[in-house]
Amino acid sequence: MNRNTMIGIAAGVLVVVIALGVWLYTSVQGETQPASGPITAIPLATSAPTSPPAGATMAPVTNPTSAPTTGDLLRFQIVQSESTATFTIDEVLNGNPFTVVGTTDQVAGEIAVNPTDLSTAQIGTITVNARTLVTDSERRDRAIKNAILNTDTYEFISFAPTTITGLSGSGTPGTPYTFQINGNLTIRDKTVPVVFTATIMAESPNRMSGTATATVNRADFGLTIPSVPMVASVSEQVTIAINLVATAP
Repeated sequence: MNRNTMIGIAAGVLVVVIALGVWLYTSVQGETQPASGPITAIPLATSAPTSPPAGATMAPVTNPTSAPTTGDLLRFQIVQSESTATFTIDEVLNGNPFTVVGTTDQVAGEIAVNPTDLSTAQIGTITVNARTLVTDSERRDRAIKNAILNTDTYEFISFAPTTITGLSGSGTPGTPYTFQINGNLTIRDKTVPVVFTATIMAESPNRMSGTATATVNRADFGLTIPSVPMVASVSEQVTIAINLVATAP
């Protein structure tokens, strides 16, 4: 093999390596699309279903034990300025354990409650704009949005409740109530049954606050973590929490 051939092969390999490096950087650290607009709640369907926004799923919820009329229910909507959606995951960063927390206030949803009969409560689809999630690192944010959640294609994460269990009796302001919300969580193009444990308290007749949490396995949603030299390992489990304030007119 003559010298010119060797130089040509080396140059070709170099071009491939550079192209691969550019592709990897773009796919992990490239710019991401901003939110398409402020998030809005999917109207809770107590009678007829309503079409969800692009990227979100829709499943109106009724507790199967009863069928209240719309007039019996007081409709609450999540207040974005006072609410957050978060995820928490553990990793080993530079040889030390570290907990990554991502958060956004772009969470929306509706809740309908009859204060005299909590068993008739209904919860509509909860949506979160994944493009607005932020952690303590912009580089991590880009990797999450590009390589893990693919937010340019899948803008919304959604939870469509199907049943509510452990909630009954009449409501008393100032008293917290803990119950379970069964439903379907959609992340990217995967939908998995998930149970959230919620603790909600009525602060007044037209204001409630509380938290709903669930722990999921990222492999169930096909979420893989890009290989990064500084990160030795990343937990399989992710904790998702909705910290909400909701108000009624």
